[in-house]
Amino acid sequence: MVNKWTAIVLTGAIAFTLAACRNEEREQGLAAATRDKEAAAATAETSYKSMYSSSVFLGDSITEGLSFHGMLDDKNVMGKAGATAMFALEDVDDLAGRNPKHVFIQLGSDDLLWPTDNPKQFSLANYAKLIGKIKEKLPKAKITILSVTPVTAEAEKSEPRYKNIADYNQGLKELAAKEKVGFTDVSPIFAAHPDLHDTDGIHMKAEYYTQLLKLLQDHVK
Repeated sequence: MVNKWTAIVLTGAIAFTLAACRNEEREQGLAAATRDKEAAAATAETSYKSMYSSSVFLGDSITEGLSFHGMLDDKNVMGKAGATAMFALEDVDDLAGRNPKHVFIQLGSDDLLWPTDNPKQFSLANYAKLIGKIKEKLPKAKITILSVTPVTAEAEKSEPRYKNIADYNQGLKELAAKEKVGFTDVSPIFAAHPDLHDTDGIHMKAEYYTQLLKLLQDHVK
């Protein structure tokens, strides 16, 4: 009987030890995977900062997220809360002083809310002036207009004017063709990654900016 109980105890001890070892190996594996993921993210951020070192993103608070989340350096981002195409006209001298090779413009989220009879027409008229002024100051720079980012259904319900985003983006696409500048539709990002909005349903989580820079990388290579 003694030998039997001894065998049972030893078997249990061995099983416990093996389980502990497996748990420790699993925890080590998870920790290593986390470190690898963090290292990959840091490498990607460094890579994007280098890739877009001769670019400037001009826009509103959504654009501001590029520097807020550390994706790009401040010198490469000109994003202001409440910015519109009309207000951005005042920033062209600052933009020219940075002498970028590529200018990405993403405005419109606030233009759609402008208190005028026809916000779209008013905004696009100022957008055209903005492009013309940038061309004048930076004749060699490549300009790309980015479409306005979508909002969640809840945000659209709270602010019905956001229903005009699709129509406004069509206007931007036509404007880009008329002005002979680039146009990039960012909506495929949201089709592939539906959970990118922050809690307000308007602004974006950090992952959006990773996907945005990935989408635009062919423009700067």
